[in-house]
Amino acid sequence: MRDPWLLACAAHSLALAAFHTGFWKIFDWPRSLATTTLANRAIVQIANLRLIYFFLGVAAACLVFPEELRHTVLGRCILGFMTLFWVGRTIEQGIFLRVRHGGVHALTAVFVGGIVVFGVPLVQG
Repeated sequence: MRDPWLLACAAHSLALAAFHTGFWKIFDWPRSLATTTLANRAIVQIANLRLIYFFLGVAAACLVFPEELRHTVLGRCILGFMTLFWVGRTIEQGIFLRVRHGGVHALTAVFVGGIVVFGVPLVQG
């Protein structure tokens, strides 16, 4: 039987990867990035592509290596890393995107969800 928490971790990561693939349309890239420097345009888009790759890799690890994630030191380190990733992203949301908007609040909830789905299997052992 599949581990429901690690399935939730995989689903969360896949959803974030899918969301990031839409950034070009959502934020009207490259038109909206045309007013910044070439380096900033490149950095934003490259960083976004790397996040997509990262989230897909995390999702794959959760699906392919559930026992290792739950029961090895390295696996628990990865779960801890991901929990802290989402803690940090939630904090950064409050620092850099101080906007009162339903969409921003929904994203914050998604980030808190990441803390929960990765944190529960970490503390369960």
